[in-house]
Amino acid sequence: MEKVFLSPSRYVQGKDVIKKAGAYIGKLGNRALVLADKFVWNIAGNDLANILERSDIRVEKVAFGGECSKMEIDRITELSKKACSNVVIGLGGGKTLDAAKGVANQLGLFLTTIPTTASTDAPTSAVSVIYTDKGAVESYRFYNKNPDLVLVDTRIITNAPPRFLVSGIADALATWVEARAVKQSHGQIVSGGAPTIAGQAIAEKAEQVLFEYSLQALEANKNKLVTSALESVVEANTLLSGIGFESGGLAAAHAIHNGFTAIDGNIHHLTHGEKVAYGTITQLVLENKPLNELDRYIGLYLQLGLPVTLKDIYLENATDEDFYKIAEIATAEGESIHNMPFKVTSDDVVQAIKGTDAYVKNYKKRHGWREEQK
Repeated sequence: MEKVFLSPSRYVQGKDVIKKAGAYIGKLGNRALVLADKFVWNIAGNDLANILERSDIRVEKVAFGGECSKMEIDRITELSKKACSNVVIGLGGGKTLDAAKGVANQLGLFLTTIPTTASTDAPTSAVSVIYTDKGAVESYRFYNKNPDLVLVDTRIITNAPPRFLVSGIADALATWVEARAVKQSHGQIVSGGAPTIAGQAIAEKAEQVLFEYSLQALEANKNKLVTSALESVVEANTLLSGIGFESGGLAAAHAIHNGFTAIDGNIHHLTHGEKVAYGTITQLVLENKPLNELDRYIGLYLQLGLPVTLKDIYLENATDEDFYKIAEIATAEGESIHNMPFKVTSDDVVQAIKGTDAYVKNYKKRHGWREEQK
């Protein structure tokens, strides 16, 4: 099996880097379709459009509908055709960026992603998660190339709510946990092929950076400061995690996240990263990792305020039928859970989801953790 490494063509991160967007994007095209939701248009989109227009780049403004669905991608594609765009720019969160990828791929155009939060690793990847119009994961789309340009303005990101940074940390902390399992099982990466040493090394580095700097970065974000710690965590959340998952592979954590999307209820108020956080601990339970490793993750997650009990993810009163529905989706044919170095059944997943809740409650008892410590 061939080894495969994927990455964006250029990644640029820094404070106020959006002010240089015209110089960077102008090398790709002069007729840009800019996709952002209504909120992001107000906080950054209009400024970006003005910056581009001053660089003689014509801008077609498009409001993102909220879900990265087939219908939404097709709608935006038609608007891009009418505007004769030669570059697509996605500005905002993961679903907006994934939709922009879908449009650029369908039309064979250059693609720039500009995240306004560090909440996911979507900006760098060549994959879109496709949802139904109701928000359930439907499928994945894999593209022949990654974004041509990723622009990450850390001043914009530090002005976003801290919850988004924490969600990105949770998503990124799954990267090495999953890549390590893929390495052990000699599994495949999401686009096919075997993981590279480089991809796995980057995934491992993401974990190291996040354990070293997450708490400092969170405090910087709370105070809207761009510090070295914040820069490090933004890079880990975005670039290291993005390359790490795509070139290192996914396993149980994200499959369990996908299972959660099949359940109705308040769990849908959680972000992608918050649901992945529970999935990550669940994978560690499935792997029967020793208590010191579980404690390491649980301790950091609790300090960051991430959901790690069934009550936290609104499943405290879930029925066995609910849990098995989650597990059946998580273990469906083609899911990344089959990259684990051992066979995982739906019953194994149910036991591990419940076991995670038990382990976390035990941790809180052993460490005298109180709810007000969050």
